[in-house]
Amino acid sequence: MDTGDKGTAFVVGATGQIGRAAVRALAEDGWRVRAASRGGGTDPDWPDGVEAVALDRDADGALATALGDGVDVLVDMVAFGRDHARQLTALKDRIGSAVVISTGALYEDDQGHSFDTQDEPGKQPRYPVPLPETHRTVAPGDSTYGSRKVLLERELLASGLSTTLLRAGAVHGPHSRFPREFYFVQRALDRRPVRVLAYGGRNRFHPVHVSNLAEMIRLAALRPGARVLNAGDPEVPTVAGISAAIDKVMGVRSELVTVEGPAPVGTVGLTPWSLEHPMVYDMSAAERELGYRAVTGYEQSLPGTVAWLVDQVRERDWREAFPRMVELYGAVDPFDYAAEDAWLAGRG
Repeated sequence: MDTGDKGTAFVVGATGQIGRAAVRALAEDGWRVRAASRGGGTDPDWPDGVEAVALDRDADGALATALGDGVDVLVDMVAFGRDHARQLTALKDRIGSAVVISTGALYEDDQGHSFDTQDEPGKQPRYPVPLPETHRTVAPGDSTYGSRKVLLERELLASGLSTTLLRAGAVHGPHSRFPREFYFVQRALDRRPVRVLAYGGRNRFHPVHVSNLAEMIRLAALRPGARVLNAGDPEVPTVAGISAAIDKVMGVRSELVTVEGPAPVGTVGLTPWSLEHPMVYDMSAAERELGYRAVTGYEQSLPGTVAWLVDQVRERDWREAFPRMVELYGAVDPFDYAAEDAWLAGRG
């Protein structure tokens, strides 16, 4: 742990999945950290000296009051859209620099296809591999998650506030509200003997562990600049590889049944990583500009993630443990084993 005083870091969204890891990384690196969240909560893994702050950023004047005379770096996990961008830029005289979480969901391919169109026939995005930060994005707007993140990025970069925007991939690790890995963890807990995977199980959707994101945040806090950077793990496993790795951690064996092409019926074979074409980030800019080196790899990090997921459903149903998953899946049951069995039986 670096005990030197690097200044004050103010973290918005401190008790979320990324925030917890970022607060710890910054505090251990010698920053005086003020950890802001709606409930003003703490985390047992944070070092002594972290100051918890209750903050509703959308309440008039609340963020300005919380910043007081100013901070050396503001780290924002939850900034979204034009309003939050203008909230930050209006306070730029009190903020030395900022690090803000963005998303890779804002990229679009050369045909104008993106995450916004991927559910439409023939409009799944086909990105270059690897995908650089200079690639085109969706148009800014207020209609979708990606378009609102583009608005956020453009407002901040044009403001004069020194801001590093991190375009995060599929975030994984403990404390997730939408844990993709649970798709396979629950199947292992239910002793499902098969894993049905569309697209041959070859899908790749660049993941990033929270500790790697926290490392990028730590480095960006030390090296202010106006930039956008991809944020990802050092490797990009296939869906079949993720399934096998989780089985290994869970101590189970299952049969892999792959389907060439999309789901054969309903959502059978679709997973939270099931992009038709690979999404693999170019990480060279982060390595060059920040000196980024990942602190963990996907398989290396899995035991901690799996242990946390299993603990969350030890004494309660997954719908209670992960209400955000229920909200995002809607009427779709990610564990519709009857549909899987019916398709498998018809396939012989």
